Amino acid sequence: MTPTTRDTISLAGLVRRERPWVETVAYALGGFLLLSGVAHFVVFLVDDSPWAGPVSWRKPTTFGLSFGLTLLTVAWISSMLIMNPRARAWVLGIFAAVCVVEVAGISIQAWRRVPSHFNTETPFDTRIAMSLAIGGALLAITLGILAFVALRGRVRGGRDLVLAVRVGFALLLVALGTGVVMIAKGTTLVREGDPQQAYQTAGFLEPLHGVTLHAVLVLPLVAEMTRWLGWPERRRYRTVTVACAVYLSTSLGALALSLT
Repeated sequence: MTPTTRDTISLAGLVRRERPWVETVAYALGGFLLLSGVAHFVVFLVDDSPWAGPVSWRKPTTFGLSFGLTLLTVAWISSMLIMNPRARAWVLGIFAAVCVVEVAGISIQAWRRVPSHFNTETPFDTRIAMSLAIGGALLAITLGILAFVALRGRVRGGRDLVLAVRVGFALLLVALGTGVVMIAKGTTLVREGDPQQAYQTAGFLEPLHGVTLHAVLVLPLVAEMTRWLGWPERRRYRTVTVACAVYLSTSLGALALSLT
């Protein structure tokens, strides 16, 4: 196999090849989390509870959909990274487990009709809140490892795919940073004795967080679509560059919306 063939990878090739069991489990769990989000949205439709607020069906719905999609994305994109297979399996396995724990904790609290984040009213609520906080730290570590590999350019594929993956992971780090800022603000307000203010204002960066979170899926998909269309490398790279610029501009717009 020539280096060019080895370094060129497509979504169809990923589907055909034999996957490590960790990757297969990650895909299955990602699908399950998506179904969980859809199921909670159905519950919202038949229930009288409001969509917004710290106690609502919005959180298990959006977190199920978002974590499910992110897990599927990370399982796919991580297979493009040039790294030790055992290390990748550990990182992906930990990430998948944390995604399930995060969605499970939020869903449990939604069914108990109590807030999930910043809630330390009872020992059980405190354990849920702590598990979410620890899970957030593990998410940052695992995604940080993958981002480090991607930003070094260790990606199988042409320069268009390398650019898409690198920019996608860079924006994913922005999403992680905004998550940390929102959690830190909410935790500070709770410790100051103002939990209601925490629930109302801690999510002020949600527009930026939501937009940047899925860049690592959208941009590589653009690169793959141009490859499926049979475009020459120069045209593919130019298209991905424009897509990255548009996504960065959209992220700046989301930042402005968050701050206003």
